Amino acid sequence: MDTPAPLSPVRLVAQAGPGQPEPTPALEQLYRGFEQELLVPLWTAIGELMPPHPRSQATPHRWRWQRLLELAAGAGTLVPVGRGGERRAIALANPSLGGRPFATPTLWAAIQYLMPGEDAPEHRHSQHAFRFVLEGEGVWTVVGGDAVRMSRGDFLPQAGGNWHAHHNAASQPMAWLDGLDIPFAVATESQFFEFGRERLAPAERSTPARSRSERLWGHPGLRPASMPEAQPATPLLAYRWADTDRALAEQLALEAEGHAATLSPGHAAVRFSNPTNGRDVLPTLRTEMHRLRAGAVSRTWREVGSSVWQVFEGAGEVQVGGHRWAVQRGDLFVVPSWQPLRLQAAGDGALDLFRFSDAPIFEALLGHRVQVDDAGTGAAGATGS
Repeated sequence: MDTPAPLSPVRLVAQAGPGQPEPTPALEQLYRGFEQELLVPLWTAIGELMPPHPRSQATPHRWRWQRLLELAAGAGTLVPVGRGGERRAIALANPSLGGRPFATPTLWAAIQYLMPGEDAPEHRHSQHAFRFVLEGEGVWTVVGGDAVRMSRGDFLPQAGGNWHAHHNAASQPMAWLDGLDIPFAVATESQFFEFGRERLAPAERSTPARSRSERLWGHPGLRPASMPEAQPATPLLAYRWADTDRALAEQLALEAEGHAATLSPGHAAVRFSNPTNGRDVLPTLRTEMHRLRAGAVSRTWREVGSSVWQVFEGAGEVQVGGHRWAVQRGDLFVVPSWQPLRLQAAGDGALDLFRFSDAPIFEALLGHRVQVDDAGTGAAGATGS
């Protein structure tokens, strides 16, 4: 039987101030009674509980991809992949979250590294997940027995509850970005995890060019008539870079022809969507690709909820709140809730970025809000979604 944790009453101090009662011995005695019964009056905590706008526990931060890759390669020679550790995944730890392996209070991001010939064992968990490949070729993720090729620029979502394993069939190591809603699951105490089989079946270790999910669902604007019902998460396990790249290029081409197709001048973006209902690919995670043409500057915007970004290609400058960084291929950065964000591509080429956020959670709770400046003029307008 678990031993109950010791009681830790909050120390209440009578202080004069707007909306506060006058400090008196009687008030101090009342506060001691509150402490004994583990009670906290709203009038002493309202500033923390109900601030005028979101105040994230996380802070903006940037990680350099090349340094992450060096450290992951070191782990590749020292840390085995197998039962217990499960994955050679190295999580981003936001500097303001007390050393926890969380990029933001709701989002988990990590670099995963798999050596040649290695298998990451099968397991499943309730948390929703995805993989985004910055570079490399030769790893197959096996989801529910369906072997799915992983290549540069590919986005591979996987809803919670699915058995999955990874296999590196190449002669070189491969690294990619993992994203999950682990911190949200921890905060809501909703986590489940199960070990799967020790080894995959020979047929599951095959290396097909197209997975079964792509053969069934990977046809733009078309869905199998045998499956008319909407599904809460996408059944398509791979969104290929060739399609994403073409969609971004066409938006910028249409803009150049005088048509409204972009978020703002020179800023194209696409959202990965569930082909059964048009919504986000995963119930708790929104995923997008952005492209800024050479020299373009995005509008400045902020939103309720946090996001993690990775530079896929190109270089530029990122401003998050009071932080400003030069970024290049592979670099990652965090945008906490309600922190203003501005992107700028370098003058010699386009800037491509992958983004994931927790927006679907706040939309479901009717708490999502976005504020965007007015075409770069600095005049702000707020919208809900």
